Amino acid sequence: MKRLLVRESRLRWPVPEQLPRVIAGQKIETIERRAKYLLFRTAAGSLLVHLGMSGSLRVVDAGQAPGKHDHIDILLQSGACLRYHDPRRFGCFLWLEPGEQHVLLGQLGPEPLSPDFDGDLLYRRSRGRSCPVKSFIMDARTVVGVGNIYANEVLFISGVDPRRAAGRISRTRYRVLADNIKQVLTSAIEQGGTTLRDFVGGDGKPGYFAQQLYVYGRGGEPCKSCGARLREIRQGQRTTVFCVTCQR
Repeated sequence: MKRLLVRESRLRWPVPEQLPRVIAGQKIETIERRAKYLLFRTAAGSLLVHLGMSGSLRVVDAGQAPGKHDHIDILLQSGACLRYHDPRRFGCFLWLEPGEQHVLLGQLGPEPLSPDFDGDLLYRRSRGRSCPVKSFIMDARTVVGVGNIYANEVLFISGVDPRRAAGRISRTRYRVLADNIKQVLTSAIEQGGTTLRDFVGGDGKPGYFAQQLYVYGRGGEPCKSCGARLREIRQGQRTTVFCVTCQR
């Protein structure tokens, strides 16, 4: 990394003042992902990046003029520029010293597509929990990466009522739920994610998984399985859509 250019430091957390100095001249050895965080590993430490709700990183020519919401440039030795664009400024650029475990990463659950995640883990962690199962599987301390759209879809496919207490669901049903989490997320990744408003992938294209949604965004419409009218409620300030006939 030749240089870090910060035009706007007021992100979700302020960009550290020393970040441009620390990064200058460092070689990116690996790029890793943990939940929604990107980790650019160097010999001096790691750059921790979160794109927020509307952020994106694009590779552009270093001479390309920045737009209104282009807040940070990582200028590379090759002459290319990794440009951070974020209209809402909900993302972050933070620095970790070698071996440092940031508090943002410390309590995260397993990755949903990893061997560490299965129905038995969900069953164990749910014991004694009275919160709704939808809130439980969306909690990053349980498992990372199950956002609101996918939680709605997974619960429908699994036939589980999103209002049910997490601690009252059987091990067998959690195994089905875990398998469907893996299946739904894998399918969404293959189709570039789910674009409802302004989401685009790294190639600038929208995600096409929205075309396969069974329940999310369809409150009041007929269930694709039984024809009953889908019900829409609010849970934890998030929209939940489900079928009272198919989901128990």
